Amino acid sequence: MIVTAKVAREAAEYLSEHDAMLAPVIARAGLCTIRPHRNYYQELVDSIISQQLSVKAAAAIEGRFRDMFGGEFPSPEQILTKDVEELRAIGFSRAKAAYVRDLAQHILDGQIRFDHLDKLDNQAVVAELIPVKGIGEWTAHMFLMFCMGRSDVLPVGDLGIRNGIRQLYDLDHAPSPDEIRAIATQNEWAPYESIASWYVWQSLDNAPKL
Repeated sequence: MIVTAKVAREAAEYLSEHDAMLAPVIARAGLCTIRPHRNYYQELVDSIISQQLSVKAAAAIEGRFRDMFGGEFPSPEQILTKDVEELRAIGFSRAKAAYVRDLAQHILDGQIRFDHLDKLDNQAVVAELIPVKGIGEWTAHMFLMFCMGRSDVLPVGDLGIRNGIRQLYDLDHAPSPDEIRAIATQNEWAPYESIASWYVWQSLDNAPKL
């Protein structure tokens, strides 16, 4: 299921009825604002650039990245015309320069095909993305949620989700991935795990800016 305004309304009503801990967060935060977009390639490049950086720092590097290619976002072919040192000169770490080049190579080799991702289930999308250096399960989950707009993603490795669940459900420890899955099951988050997670982030007021 893809998150639309209608799905967001349905999810708010459903989750309010099924999860007493989320209900007041939903009442305060309003409807989930996740919406899909189709710029899959740029989303992945941006996700690599922004890892472990502030929004401001990431935006500055992306601006210089575009300037390197005449102000336009580069194609995979164009990225591969630049070596690691050239990318480092505009603010990339050595690792991120290698990661962006690896993503471009995967696309050109046909190992990632954006034209068929919509036909794949969540697990298959993750399996296609994580062979790229610099894209792990967390990045793949964020891609599924904030780019593809999938409603049923549970980002069990996200620190904000762990901290939010710890506070909301009055736990004495940050929950493990299995404990997060158990809480989601007990409170019947399916098929709205992404939207429930969004509300958990809102409870901390630190939703990912993706």
